[in-house]
Amino acid sequence: MKKVTLKPTKEKSLLRKHPWLFSGAIKKIDDNVNDGDIVSIYSNKDNYLATGHYNEGNISVRIFDFEDQNINDKFWEEKIDKALSLRKSSIIINELNNVYRLIHAEGDHMPGFICDVYNQVAVFQFHSIGMWKLKELFSKIIQKLLPNIIVIYDKSEKTLPKIHIDQYSIENSYLLKNAEITSTTVLEYGNEFIIDWEKGQKTGFFIDQRENRKFLGEMSKGKKVLNTFCYSGGFSIYALNSGAKEVHSLDSSQKAIDLVDENIELIKNKNINHLSIVEDAMDFIKHLDNKYDIIVLDPPAFAKHIKVKHKALQGYKRLNIKAIEQIKPNGILFTFSCSQVIDNNLFRHMVLSSAIIAGRNVSILKQLHQPADHPINIFHPESEYLKGLILKVE
Repeated sequence: MKKVTLKPTKEKSLLRKHPWLFSGAIKKIDDNVNDGDIVSIYSNKDNYLATGHYNEGNISVRIFDFEDQNINDKFWEEKIDKALSLRKSSIIINELNNVYRLIHAEGDHMPGFICDVYNQVAVFQFHSIGMWKLKELFSKIIQKLLPNIIVIYDKSEKTLPKIHIDQYSIENSYLLKNAEITSTTVLEYGNEFIIDWEKGQKTGFFIDQRENRKFLGEMSKGKKVLNTFCYSGGFSIYALNSGAKEVHSLDSSQKAIDLVDENIELIKNKNINHLSIVEDAMDFIKHLDNKYDIIVLDPPAFAKHIKVKHKALQGYKRLNIKAIEQIKPNGILFTFSCSQVIDNNLFRHMVLSSAIIAGRNVSILKQLHQPADHPINIFHPESEYLKGLILKVE
């Protein structure tokens, strides 16, 4: 195993078990270390600190172990088995709920690796070349631990750095295909959804909103609901199945609305009132005329990196001002940000500012976040990316 030696005093973040080593902390690297190689990190005084995957760049090592041990097949199987045990103990996995995230990168001490399970299908997404090189091993381990899995799909063509995409000619591909399918119907708290892992966004579905969709369902009976940035209609389906009077699903993408319509067809109660709308959310939300009891604002990540944080906050603010201004009196607003660089404090202050500008009384009913199958590594606050609020607007 190759060795990385740090500059004096640069070990502090690793002693706090933060899983990223930045390039500026490095004093020396052994010769012939390539991207994706496993390296051991040592302090300037030559004390072992951690083990991880090397990658030339700002984040030079993504750390998966803080103990000096053998990194072999058993090591990785134990990690994945531990992640599976966490899911079995912390979320409901049964005949009414067969969608969950099995591996959540730093949250499961496997930075650069995401694995989502859709009933009998597992979808991989890699963000580091070191983890990608282990994909065949991970496939083998998951088939052993989850023998019901019949399809494993690697969807990393757009998530890995371009230099590695080109170097290894990486394309989305099947690691296991015991059935000729490219989509499947799954259940989330009894709500049916069609998952298309090849063409859908991310791995095919936004699993991280599961518990928040459940909260919305519980509040939707008899209400008129607007679901903006709806993608495949997750919040809409919950609202309709819970007895909402009327639901409007809004997205700027026709492909997303086509997915919504497919999922609407799965609803067994055909006596529902639903409208699909293809339009820009910011344009649509300017003219709501107080007709919605519940509004969902679940935009994509406006800030992918720190440099655009201020611009992103302004985008979130414009949306929230208009929603707070125009929702019905005593209406309920579900508002979210999935931008990692917008922390809880910034998000809360943005909502406060929006309420002041809108000139209405606003109360926080509940704070929302990602579910237990998207665990937050306490030593890595960046892994807490999803934050939301349920607001009552008088």
